[in-house]
Amino acid sequence: MTWLALADQKERRFSLRGIGADNADRRLYPDDPDFLMTRGSLLFETRLSPDGAPQVLLSFNRSWPEQRSLSFQAVPGGGVVLVQVHGGDIAHAALTHSVPARTDVLRVTFAWDTLRGVARLTVERPEEDQITTVDVPGVRPFLLQDLRDMLMGRGDCVFAGDMVFAALSDRLEEVGPVPGLDADAMVATPDGYRPVATLRRGVTVISRDGDVIPVLQTVSRQMPARGSFAPVRLRAPYFGLRDDVVTTPDQRLVIDGPEVEYLFGEEAVLVPARHLLNGFAARAQVTGPTRTYCQLILPGHEALMVAGTAMESLCIGRIRRYPERLRHTLLSGFERNMLPEHGRPSYRVLRWFEAIHLARQRAA
Repeated sequence: MTWLALADQKERRFSLRGIGADNADRRLYPDDPDFLMTRGSLLFETRLSPDGAPQVLLSFNRSWPEQRSLSFQAVPGGGVVLVQVHGGDIAHAALTHSVPARTDVLRVTFAWDTLRGVARLTVERPEEDQITTVDVPGVRPFLLQDLRDMLMGRGDCVFAGDMVFAALSDRLEEVGPVPGLDADAMVATPDGYRPVATLRRGVTVISRDGDVIPVLQTVSRQMPARGSFAPVRLRAPYFGLRDDVVTTPDQRLVIDGPEVEYLFGEEAVLVPARHLLNGFAARAQVTGPTRTYCQLILPGHEALMVAGTAMESLCIGRIRRYPERLRHTLLSGFERNMLPEHGRPSYRVLRWFEAIHLARQRAA
């Protein structure tokens, strides 16, 4: 189970052994133009066009020996349309979502398993934790060669300028809450700092308030290291860090202190790592095509101490109340009744210009 392809505006990769650090020693699939991919996922992120005009985001089209095509289109009013044509068969799905007040990024996941008759289209807005999913009936298996050509930009294909990246996996990729800490991030426990990837259910950690909190679950996921999964290196000693920490752009820090009270009138605020990419407090981390991230689920969504700075643990909301949605997430393997319910964050989430101002105040 691996990522086979990754494409963005600068480079394109494809390998039948997998493109990640866990790539196999041999081909996972035959290099055969007639090989059918009966299961997999296409994951991509795209910016919303500010003019709201219809736009083909990603597609391929083949007419020989029969008509074969797949297209994803953004439509006015806030929506994504998927159309697959295979000979005389057509599979179609449309998803609408709320239109943001500003240009935003959407994450789209199309996952299929034709042997089981399962296919779904999901649209997420990573910065706002919004998820919408619809089933896609009648999906046919894809020629791996067609998907390869689409992501490598060969033949009659479209990869729109608003696309951030697209990736192909050979499994049904999960949607929903995403872990945000690099596997080597050091988390405070009663026995000292330990890598987050080594912590398991039942181990205790130290919260921002100094309490000893039990770990309910640990989750990890290998993702394409692009877009909202592109690693950010938070640099010590900014924000109290003892060592540098690598996170996803959406991992949030809990920041307090006199500058926070003076600037925002709050005891503490939440700052997404993406807002700190200013060259001194944080910078983009050079990495390979994929990255593995981990996070901890705590009973009350308490903040962790990571390398000396408080950061959010994984917020899963009240997803345990929705079994159908839960089974498509990283949490599907856990007993539903053993998962906690998390409310909204206790602190205000800073916008990007507020976070930059705070970072400059701290650096002064």
